[in-house]
Amino acid sequence: MQPNMEKPIIGITTGDLNGIGTEVIIKTLSDNRILELCTPVIFSSNKVINFYRRLSPEHVFNFTSTKDMTKLNPKQVNIFNCWEDEVPLQPGVLTDAGGKYAIRSLMVAAQCLKDGQLDAIVTAPIHKSNTNVPDFPYTGHTPFFKEKFGAKEVLMILYSNQLRVALATEHIPIAKVAGAITKELLQAKLNILRDTLIRDFGIDKPKIAVLGLNPHAGDEGQIGTEEQTIIRPVIESYKTKDVLVFGPYSADAFFANSSYTQFDAVLAMYHDQGLVGFKALAKGEGVNYTAGLSVIRTSPDHGTAFDIAGKNLADPSSFREALFQTLDLLRQRKQHAENTANPLRRGRIEKEKSEDGN
Repeated sequence: MQPNMEKPIIGITTGDLNGIGTEVIIKTLSDNRILELCTPVIFSSNKVINFYRRLSPEHVFNFTSTKDMTKLNPKQVNIFNCWEDEVPLQPGVLTDAGGKYAIRSLMVAAQCLKDGQLDAIVTAPIHKSNTNVPDFPYTGHTPFFKEKFGAKEVLMILYSNQLRVALATEHIPIAKVAGAITKELLQAKLNILRDTLIRDFGIDKPKIAVLGLNPHAGDEGQIGTEEQTIIRPVIESYKTKDVLVFGPYSADAFFANSSYTQFDAVLAMYHDQGLVGFKALAKGEGVNYTAGLSVIRTSPDHGTAFDIAGKNLADPSSFREALFQTLDLLRQRKQHAENTANPLRRGRIEKEKSEDGN
């Protein structure tokens, strides 16, 4: 957090300029009460913001424009101008320009986060078809942030009030999923999941479910052997460490029978296995969180939604929740750091709190 600024500074990227990103950002930040909680910084341009502001006239949206991160206005939404170019905006249309400036927004914001000028970041959705360029050789935000912040491994978690779903594999073809599932991968993902549940969600003894890869979790080897040779041995290895990991469970029955209510999180083997159930239950209010990073990055659980872009139909619920969850994650991570500090430092913190009357 920057000196003399009590509120956290939250960076916000625009996503694809022709998607619903800027619209849901404007709808979310038009509620001035958010300014009591944080100082938002949108990485975009005045022209883009004004274009979309005119498409949602019922939302009163005021902002301060800047090109200097040391001169933010804590009483208003800040637009950090990443470009001055005249960008052709075509809501609902996949264009090269929409992807080019989405990457510009992301790159500038991520660097500010890395330089300590931001406390956390919320990213609006990009589209893979126009961001698969030499300057951005990634399948999405998650691998980008992994490399940007030098993480050995990261984990995509989508969560809502009802459940948390983590993914062992992310944006890879189904034909490659089985080959990607290894004991080493599952152990790495489960370790990150357990650590983030403790540090970022405040769960002292998390209980984790693991889904099988095959239908019926392999039916004891009748429909695939990955459960017997890879997944179950990894789960068994945690029992000797007094870590609560259970499974493998058949994915369809797990969600249909509401078994997820008995666990703090579930690790799915591939994207649609976990997210079909999650999105059906989250009903548009889910949050995407990248665990395993030294920083906090969240995003809404939806895509660019070109079919409704520019029509003032986008629901900001998921983006709003992503912003609120970012603030909660910052507070929880700070609390965990204080609770696990060495005894002398922890005693000093508690004394300072007592003296402040908190």
